[in-house]
Amino acid sequence: MLRDELRDAGLRATDARVAVLALLRGAEHALTHQQVVDSMGGERWDRATLYRNLITLVDAGFARRTDLGDHVWRFEAFDEEGVSTHEHPHFLCTECGEVECIPDVEIAVPRGSQVPRAVRDQSFEVQLKGLCDNCR
Repeated sequence: MLRDELRDAGLRATDARVAVLALLRGAEHALTHQQVVDSMGGERWDRATLYRNLITLVDAGFARRTDLGDHVWRFEAFDEEGVSTHEHPHFLCTECGEVECIPDVEIAVPRGSQVPRAVRDQSFEVQLKGLCDNCR
């Protein structure tokens, strides 16, 4: 199925690309390149191969790349319908840099609001910053 999705998008369905997409889709949160390497690097693929595949998936619309303010790119997949599997705010600790998902918060934009189109189209990110419980 993943191979067919990649091919339908005009991409080669290499083993590495399929494995990276499967990892992103199965992840409970957005993953850094290092987390992808830690999860898969010991198999058959090096850091550069995994990074190139992450960027290819982003460019083809299978995933998005996000910087939560800590200057670390995180990658999260879109499902088969192109919907993010991780639509929720994040909390970034300004002391230790820990990032936490806040999945139980929903952001609603009322119809007719005078907001940028990206926000109306639900294509935005919400980030909260402060001290985590461990750093308080």
